[in-house]
Amino acid sequence: MTLMEHLEELRSRLLASVIAVAICIIACFAVVNRIVALLEVPAQGVTFLQLAPGEYFFVSVKVAAYSGLLLATPFLLYQIARFVLPGLSVKERKLLGPVVLGSSLLFVAGLVFAYYLLIPAALNFFIRYGEGVVDQAWSIDRYFEFVLLLLFSTGLAFQVPILQALLGALGLVTAEQMFKGWRYVVLGAVVAGAILTPSTDPLTQSLLAGAVTFLYLFGILLVKLLGK
Repeated sequence: MTLMEHLEELRSRLLASVIAVAICIIACFAVVNRIVALLEVPAQGVTFLQLAPGEYFFVSVKVAAYSGLLLATPFLLYQIARFVLPGLSVKERKLLGPVVLGSSLLFVAGLVFAYYLLIPAALNFFIRYGEGVVDQAWSIDRYFEFVLLLLFSTGLAFQVPILQALLGALGLVTAEQMFKGWRYVVLGAVVAGAILTPSTDPLTQSLLAGAVTFLYLFGILLVKLLGK
């Protein structure tokens, strides 16, 4: 293919991706009240307030946008794979499918981990800390900023084993080299836990740091199984 043909293919795939994301966002906005209710479950006993005109509307748009992007992710990954596939070697093509599948599964696992463990732990900490002193009435906008950021940052943090497997499969690093740097990884996981979690409570940060450390060790085992 010529350069112009590559650019034309890129344009068509970008257009298809934008249309898919738009359709998914609109579909999520149609049921956004159900999504909001689902995301409010971890905050049992808390009253949510709309502190400004239209605040809940903008929260609904934000939640629908995040949910629609998540829903469209498999199609986006497919478009990316179809675009880069002709330029890959045979070895790289064999890696593409497992990497995309593994990345998707780990991202979903990160969302589940954050929803059932991280978010409830953080919210319980804040609720108990102010219990009997202040009423638990939170801004709906601030709450969803907290929840959405924690969900997606955890999903991204769960990509560590995929990155390790990719580096190992390409021969850039071995399992032994990864294991030798475990001390630095633990330190990095603690720092990442402090940066990625929007809350400041030590329990949430420790949970995320522990999960990242476990995933790193799992990644070492994965690279070892690959014979690297």
